[in-house]
Amino acid sequence: MQLEFLVSQFQKKDEKAFEKLYNMYSKSMHGVIFNIVRDHELAEEVMQDVFIKAWEKADSYNSSKGRFFTWLLNISRNAAIDKTRSKAFKKSSKNLNSDYFVDIIHSSDNLGSKTDAIGIKKFVDKLADKCIKIIELLYFKGYTQKEASKELDMPIGTIKTRNRNCIQELRDSVL
Repeated sequence: MQLEFLVSQFQKKDEKAFEKLYNMYSKSMHGVIFNIVRDHELAEEVMQDVFIKAWEKADSYNSSKGRFFTWLLNISRNAAIDKTRSKAFKKSSKNLNSDYFVDIIHSSDNLGSKTDAIGIKKFVDKLADKCIKIIELLYFKGYTQKEASKELDMPIGTIKTRNRNCIQELRDSVL
């Protein structure tokens, strides 16, 4: 079944289309969400919420503005970031065990495994180093543009411009 047809059926609330799209994308979305929330159960919960939100807002997807995968990826990323900013998440993370911190230290500079989670490592590797740093912070570590600006010691305007240019470069390399 072609993806375009599947997405149009999804937008018409076809449950079989939902199931097929869920099976196609759930692992990728879980990987993206997990890289932000760092908890498998919580990532699973957020992923379920993402698919419900996508189902409810399916009519807002427009193929002329981008691929369905990208639309779903943005919903996943935003939902995961929202979860980490919630009071409940902040309260629960006060009692994290040491495995959480060891894993953060171990993987903090490992963009390779993160991009493998959604299958774009080969495309990200082709980008300039400055693009890789920005994409890693904004999309895989869940930083805001303001936080990335502080982390990279760059003006926020530069972060915004580079982000836009790097994402466009990534899109061009994928297409």
